Amino acid sequence: MDPLDRDALPLLDEALATLEQGFRELPDRGGCDDLAAELDRMRPVLQEVAVRLQDNFPYFHPLYAGQMLKPPHPVARLAYALATSINPNNHALDGGRASSAMEKEAVAALAAMFGLASHLGHLTSGGTFANLEALWVGGKERPGVVLASDQAHYTHSRISAVLGLGSESLPTDRHGRMALDALEQRLKQGGVSTVVATLGTTALGAVDPLPEILALARQHGARVHADAAYGGYFMLASSLHPAARAAFDALAEVDSIVVDPHKHGLQPYGCGAVLFADPRVGRHYSHDSPYTYFSSAELHLGEISLECSRAGASAVALWATQRLLPMVRGGEFARGLDAGITAARELHSRLAADPRFRVALPPELDIVVWGVARASAGEASAAADALFDAAAARDLHLAKVRLPRALLEPWWGDALGWDGATVTCMRSVLMKPEHLAWLPELWRRLDAATEAR
Repeated sequence: MDPLDRDALPLLDEALATLEQGFRELPDRGGCDDLAAELDRMRPVLQEVAVRLQDNFPYFHPLYAGQMLKPPHPVARLAYALATSINPNNHALDGGRASSAMEKEAVAALAAMFGLASHLGHLTSGGTFANLEALWVGGKERPGVVLASDQAHYTHSRISAVLGLGSESLPTDRHGRMALDALEQRLKQGGVSTVVATLGTTALGAVDPLPEILALARQHGARVHADAAYGGYFMLASSLHPAARAAFDALAEVDSIVVDPHKHGLQPYGCGAVLFADPRVGRHYSHDSPYTYFSSAELHLGEISLECSRAGASAVALWATQRLLPMVRGGEFARGLDAGITAARELHSRLAADPRFRVALPPELDIVVWGVARASAGEASAAADALFDAAAARDLHLAKVRLPRALLEPWWGDALGWDGATVTCMRSVLMKPEHLAWLPELWRRLDAATEAR
C-alpha cells in the first residue's frame, strides 16, 4: 500500500489539533472515563477488520490492472478523515456550512475545466445518481426517449425505466463510437429528449464523436448529455488523438455533464458530479421544506439535488485534492492521465506484435482490450478465462469483457471461426500513473501466464 498513508498520519493529528482550536470556546462535553480501556476494546475489532479486508484484490497496486479502481490520493484520504470528525451533511447549510462552500468551489473548478461559461451543479454519491439527475432534468426540459450507444453504460436504460422515459440503443462503429448515420436516422423520426454521448465507455474507453452528435441533435431540437463519468478528466490530457481531443473540446457546448471524481479524480468512493450548462434548470428541483432551508439566504445544495443527505466529507476531500493538484493541462495531475494513455498504447503495441494475441480497436484513453488467438470464438473465450486465472495466480489482476461479433469482426476478419455471437476478451484499465513504469513487469507476468496455460 502507499507508504504515505502511514507516514502522513502525523499530518492528520496536526490538522485535528487545528480543527479543535476552532471550537475551543465550547464547554467540555465529557468523554471516556478510561481512555486506555476504550482503546483496548477497539483494538481487536480494528485488527479483525484489517484481516477481513485482506480478502480483496490489491486495487491500490500497479499489478492490479483490471477494473476501474484507482487509489485515492493520500491528501483526499486525510481530508476525508478530518471532515468525518465533524460529519457534515451537505444537504442544508446548517448541516455542513464549510463543506458546502467547499463543494461549490470544487464543482466550479470542474465546470471551469470543461469550459462551461455558466453552470449549476453539485456532487453526488456516484455517476449513476448523477446521470439520473441529468436525464430527469432532460425529460422535464424536453419529453421524449433517451438515445445512447450500445456501448454506453447500462444505467442509462435502467435510469430511463425508473424515470418513465423510453430508451433506445444505437449501434456503434468499429471503434466502439456511436454510429452517426444511425443517430441521424433516429433523430429524423422525432420524439427524442436527450442524446447521451459517452466520453470514455466503460468496456472500451471509446469516445463518442461529440461535435457531430451536437450538430445533429441541435438540428432536430434534442438535448445532449455527456456521460464523462469515466473519461471526463481526460479533458486535461495533452496526448489525445485528434478525434478524442475534438470531442473533449466540445464539452462546453453540451446541456449537461457527469464526471466521477472517484475514478480519475483521486477520490474515495462515492463521489460523482453533475453539471448543467443552464442554471435555470434549477427550477425543476423546487420544493418546500418546513425546517431545512431557513438558516441562510444562500443557496442550500439540497435545493438543487434529488439526493438529500450527502457526505460533506466527499466535498472536503475533493477540494483538498484540487488545492494540492490543480486541474491544469501539463500539471502534475494531468501528467498522470497522459501516463495512463501512454501505457495503454504501449501495451496495445506489444500485444499487436505478439501472435499469441489479437487486438482490436486501439485505445483512445487508458483502456486496452484484446483477445487470445484461437481458431474459434468459443475457444478464444475459453482461453481468455484460463488466462485470467493464470495471471491472477501470478498476482497480475486483469479483467474480462464480452464483446460482440459486430465490433470485433472488422478487426479480426476471417481469422476467427464465429461459432458464437460474442467473444470473451481481456481488458486492462491502466489508470494508475505507475502503470507506465510497471509495464515491463506486467508484460513479464502476462507472458508467463500465457505460457503456463
